[in-house]
Amino acid sequence: MEWLLNPWVISIIVVSVVVSNIAALKYTANMKFGYRDKVKYMQEKHKREEALKEEEKKDESSS
Repeated sequence: MEWLLNPWVISIIVVSVVVSNIAALKYTANMKFGYRDKVKYMQEKHKREEALKEEEKKDESSS
């Protein structure tokens, strides 16, 4: 337990955490979030909902 409180060990742990956080930020900074994919998905969802509404209207009118 005594070696964990050594200033060198604490310094290495702090430096490694800072470096890993910087690396993670650099990696995620260039990510694409797929905005266009989401818009396309929402348009397809809207078309499916409209088709369902039309089908329900046809079923109600034929009954």
